[in-house]
Amino acid sequence: MPQPEPPVAELSRLVREAQAGERIPSVSAAAVGNGELVWQEALGLASVEGEHEATTDTQYRVGSITKTFTAAAIMQLRDAGELELDDRLEQHIPEAHHRSPTLRRLLAHVSGLQREMPGYVWETLEFPDRAGLISGLGDAEQVLPTGARWHYSNLAFALLGEVVGRRSGLEYEDCIRERLLEPLGLERTTFEQVQPSANGYLVEPYSDRVRPEQNVIKGAFAAAGSLWSTTADLVRWAVFLVEGAEGVLSKETAEEMRRFQSMADLEEWKLGWGLGLMLMREENRIFVGHGGAMPGFLAGLAISPKERAGAVVLVNSGAGVKIEELLRKLAVKVAEAFPPEPDPWTPATDVPELVEPLLGRWWTEGVEVVIGYRRGKLEARSAAAAPGLPPSVFEPAGDDRFRGVSGPEEGELLEVVRAEDGSVEKLYWATYPLRRTPGAFGE
Repeated sequence: MPQPEPPVAELSRLVREAQAGERIPSVSAAAVGNGELVWQEALGLASVEGEHEATTDTQYRVGSITKTFTAAAIMQLRDAGELELDDRLEQHIPEAHHRSPTLRRLLAHVSGLQREMPGYVWETLEFPDRAGLISGLGDAEQVLPTGARWHYSNLAFALLGEVVGRRSGLEYEDCIRERLLEPLGLERTTFEQVQPSANGYLVEPYSDRVRPEQNVIKGAFAAAGSLWSTTADLVRWAVFLVEGAEGVLSKETAEEMRRFQSMADLEEWKLGWGLGLMLMREENRIFVGHGGAMPGFLAGLAISPKERAGAVVLVNSGAGVKIEELLRKLAVKVAEAFPPEPDPWTPATDVPELVEPLLGRWWTEGVEVVIGYRRGKLEARSAAAAPGLPPSVFEPAGDDRFRGVSGPEEGELLEVVRAEDGSVEKLYWATYPLRRTPGAFGE
């Protein structure tokens, strides 16, 4: 089957227009299609003073994209039985006993904790170490009730990094390196700046002069935004966030990270949050990923799980750059060029004897439900559902019982009721009776 081609000319034009129009010292961008790196480009000066041009292998600070690594480390610990997402923070950091948010709420930015560490760290650029993070918790404010609404918090992710350290038995940076970066082959993703790398700049608003930004060392805030990386490494990370990787994080857990937890954009519903991941809606397509900002740097990553296609953008300017707009344009162009490939259909050899009598049309009052057996799974869908909506999929859960594992009514039981002769008389789905003919409730 011929493979789609990336719209190279359009992608290059978008990057070059942004670099020139928004006066970016340098920009590095890449595209992923069908889960593969399909395009890279870099232009401009990684170092203005040294007149060093950027290449596709140039490292940039990626800021809060680091949070997606922290979230993945938390999910690894959950899968290993070291913690549960609904554990309260104090169960893992007893010194935080006066704070009530769960790990899940910390990941989804609904903890209610203040945005930053107490003090004026973004003026002094002096960030606390681990001991200072914990000792300063007494001065941290609960600015909103836990769970009240989305409120972005770097402090929340600094604390999640402390949880990673305590539960893994490693320093946070060592845990990320040993359990994520090395197994995935992300050799150019580091907590220390490794050449070739870009210098960060402030571009003056009323002239073309640039000012170097300080190379901030974030201490205990490493878990919130200290990584350096390249576009090629971040493309591999984006694919990991969709597919997982054997021995690192299962595909099912990666999917769980993308499930909606909170809404950041209450006006247009275009930006939500999963477990440490941004959920960005563009028309009828959802991209997952994250943005990032550090002094002199901006970054963005977005991939559509449906098409396994998206984009990464890294720049060495920290102000005045509409990086979200550039990322969106690139990601949409690539996703449109790489439509999802359908899984081939293959005939089944048989249908389980216990499942056979459940197949076909059922009614709950006046609503028609169709039960089928597809790809080895029992499934149900409303006859009136749009074709693109997923069905409810079930797994066996005992004699004549099935548990919904995905789709509408996930988690609910489908129960089989048999007549004295063993034939199927009716079904209960989430306690609603289903019969072969329509009827009023209570008949």
